[in-house]
Amino acid sequence: MAAGASEHGAVTVTELWRRGQAGWPRRFPIAQFPNPPLLLAFAGWTLAAVSDGTAHDAARWVLTVGLGVWAGVETAFGVNWFRRLLGVGGIVWVALILAGEL
Repeated sequence: MAAGASEHGAVTVTELWRRGQAGWPRRFPIAQFPNPPLLLAFAGWTLAAVSDGTAHDAARWVLTVGLGVWAGVETAFGVNWFRRLLGVGGIVWVALILAGEL
């Protein structure tokens, strides 16, 4: 039996995660399933959209930190020039967010 497949041929969550991290297209990945820092940023964005007050402020910080970590990882370790450039764009965006907070 292949690793990651159940005896009924269904694909496991682990196998889907692995496939999603490989990116698309395989030869020059432009899109891939979000990694944990980006998932954290999405969670912060979602919570900020549906909350107000202190919860909204905290969620915005979660968004900013998650996006910053993701951007740093992409800039340093992106699989190709496009992914690294995307990371640089994320760092610029986070810098603009933080500059707006001053």
